[in-house]
Amino acid sequence: MDIKKLIGKRIQEIRKSKGITQERMAELIGIETVSMSNIERGKYFPTAENLNKIITVLNIQPSVLFQLEYLAPHKELLKEMNDVLSKDETLTRLVYKFFSLVK
Repeated sequence: MDIKKLIGKRIQEIRKSKGITQERMAELIGIETVSMSNIERGKYFPTAENLNKIITVLNIQPSVLFQLEYLAPHKELLKEMNDVLSKDETLTRLVYKFFSLVK
């Protein structure tokens, strides 16, 4: 997946988890709402200045924006999980306990 789309998706995810609307986010960093939408859809990558403002408004460390592994395609995630779980029965049981709690 395109890095602009991944970063945009991550920004949107964090913004929503903090209860900030897209309109408010745009206002706080000083850009138009349509520009914020374009960033979150991966159409544009934020400038370094705006990226710094986004990180500040979201109150996160810069590295948090680049924690993208779980956004890989579904099939890739399943394959990786299956590869690991098929080699470790204890881990499989632990993951199943977690799964049972959240399903």
